[in-house]
Amino acid sequence: MRFKKLDLNLLVALDTLLKARSVTRTAEQLNLSPSAVSNSLSRLREYFGDELLVQIGRRMEITPLGESLQEPVRDVLNRIESTILIPPEFHPDNTDRTFSIFVSDYTQIVFVPHLMTLTAEQSSTAKFNFLPQIANPHKQLEQGDADLLIIPSGFVSPDHPYDVLYEEDYACLIWAESSHARSELTFERYAQAKHVVMAPPAGRSDHFEYLAKKKYGINRDIITTTYSFAAVPGLIVGTDHIATVHTRLARLLAQIFPLEIRPLPFHMDSMKQCAQWHHYRSNDQGLVWLREMLKGAVTNMIRSSKPESALIQ
Repeated sequence: MRFKKLDLNLLVALDTLLKARSVTRTAEQLNLSPSAVSNSLSRLREYFGDELLVQIGRRMEITPLGESLQEPVRDVLNRIESTILIPPEFHPDNTDRTFSIFVSDYTQIVFVPHLMTLTAEQSSTAKFNFLPQIANPHKQLEQGDADLLIIPSGFVSPDHPYDVLYEEDYACLIWAESSHARSELTFERYAQAKHVVMAPPAGRSDHFEYLAKKKYGINRDIITTTYSFAAVPGLIVGTDHIATVHTRLARLLAQIFPLEIRPLPFHMDSMKQCAQWHHYRSNDQGLVWLREMLKGAVTNMIRSSKPESALIQ
């Protein structure tokens, strides 16, 4: 298929080449031979009158024209996928579709199990690919790498629609035999304590740390950082360290490990957890169904949560 003498099939090759910056990796991703990809690159260079990718040492670098083509080409392919390639009808009990969802470690532990239970109850045949969040997660929507993002409101993009799923507060986790367990966790003791912090991957900013310092002048003494909330209990047990985590996560961990929960000794605004999708995909019936499943999973999560007073000492 051609448009103004351009073979539109070459756009897929161009999109992958500009992301992979490698003929070999592009061939692997498109299931083509390296010679076929090299031929496509030659035709693209001839059409645009530009090298697009140039060999510098052992790497291929994108030319300025190639850089300028990245977003428009990805945008065109997103439009094609959302309007032509995705079937207009979606039947959750008879689909082979895989949804790629970028989620945090916290979301994977606290929220996703409720989504899995709900889809199983519906006998859905849909598959799910949960991927770790990275810096600038909205780019995953625009590059077509994600169907959906589940992220705090502070990370949503103004360029795409989103739903607020639920709100989440913060609480402190301490070892049940620590010195903190024998007395009230005051503001002063919190500020002077040593802290365990889950540091998000790929350099995402610690929003809690920023607000605590800005609002209360707290500059926590961070003794240990980890990339996973699942590792936090092992870094607290046997110590006087404190971990400030989401309340629902704290409740789950305190049921499994010898930990106690204490209220955060100062006010911190709740986190708003959101689901965001590409604006081209608002009428995608598969995503419409998935968004409804997310809302149902929130209802189930809230219903199954134990009262806060039952766990917070």
